[in-house]
Amino acid sequence: MMADSGSPEEQVAVIGNTDITPTESENNIINTMVEKGTSVLKKLEINVAEAEKRTGKNTVNMQETYTVYLVETRPSETVPSVSPPPTPDTLWRRYSEFELLRTYLLVTYPYIIIPPLPEKRAEFVWHKLSADNLDPDFVERRRVGLENFLLRVMSHPVLCKDKIVFLFLTEEKRWRDAVLETGFQDKADSRLKSLSAMFRVKSPDKRFTALKQYSDELNTAISQLLRVRARVADRLYGVYKVHGNYGRVFSEWSAIEKEMGDGLQSAGHHMDTYAASIDDILEEEEHYADQLKEYLFYTEAVRSVCRKHELIQYELEVAAQDLASKKQQREELATGMVRVFSLKGMTSKLFGQESQEQRESRLAALEQSIQEGEQALKEKNAECQEFVQTAWEDIERFKEQKDRDLREALISYAIMQISMCKKGIQVWSNAKECFNKM
Repeated sequence: MMADSGSPEEQVAVIGNTDITPTESENNIINTMVEKGTSVLKKLEINVAEAEKRTGKNTVNMQETYTVYLVETRPSETVPSVSPPPTPDTLWRRYSEFELLRTYLLVTYPYIIIPPLPEKRAEFVWHKLSADNLDPDFVERRRVGLENFLLRVMSHPVLCKDKIVFLFLTEEKRWRDAVLETGFQDKADSRLKSLSAMFRVKSPDKRFTALKQYSDELNTAISQLLRVRARVADRLYGVYKVHGNYGRVFSEWSAIEKEMGDGLQSAGHHMDTYAASIDDILEEEEHYADQLKEYLFYTEAVRSVCRKHELIQYELEVAAQDLASKKQQREELATGMVRVFSLKGMTSKLFGQESQEQRESRLAALEQSIQEGEQALKEKNAECQEFVQTAWEDIERFKEQKDRDLREALISYAIMQISMCKKGIQVWSNAKECFNKM
């Protein structure tokens, strides 16, 4: 899959070719496409090379088992192949550290659709697949997903330049202190504040409203597709294992037959081989499912950008309303006419009018407050316009990436299904030949 858009002249590293054999597909389990044309990835190779299970004490001094991932970075090979490749810089990272990095990026770049992390615990699994987050197969798929996350980040034209991202790749100990020193946690908007803005904003941008609705619909569509795929995997597993029963029956039958024995034994062997292949097939399917899950999680990143825009829009509307209120107060004070009921107007009727000196003092204070309000409104309006412009540029980039990635994933999945069906036909054709020779 592709992490960024670029010109046709740029080189694209394709991993997960639709025409490769199952063996090659198993070896190339990184089912992603990342543009090597990005300047950072031209100079730097990034890999999450392996995962390791460890045991230690957590923050409350209790024993726990967790997984760490080896992150390798090395300069891209720009020297002749006769020279030894450069030794990579390596460091270990826990999943929680990847989460901290992504949270920092979400807060620091609210106008960017931040790439998602792979799932922490397995979702949409068929019943024969382990949902344990320490299961080796799940850990391996998560390793691939974490590498894909780093490649996505480093292929983004803005995120790849962030200092904290660079420290994440190069500083094992000092990185956590550096990210906390940025104070990004204090800048994070509370969920309650975002919900308030969503319900109280009066003039939402129709483009972001439509985008949020599309994100919800895409989330629903992919979720349903993954559920259907899990049910199909269960049924497919059963069908293949039935072929194993064919193989057992043919083998046992061959023991009591003289003339037909060899043919039955050969047919049973074909059935056994076919039944045993289902585990590799479904494991390969999981990699395609992971590609769909990435975009399932991307939908939340899209909604995050929409929520931030709603919050900025709401703050803009509040600033405009506050300024209008102050101007109305100035007009009422200057003319002595109160348009609406107010405590100040009632007080004036009960205790008499203000002196000229008091009125001038209040007018001066209001003028100062209005000037400050106009400046605040101008700044908030500029902030909103800048957010819309930068966010929409990233949204357009994301749309192009999404279309390519999902098309590639679905085509690859279809090719895999066609190949699987052809193997089934071939197995029964071989069995037919065995029966004809009896």
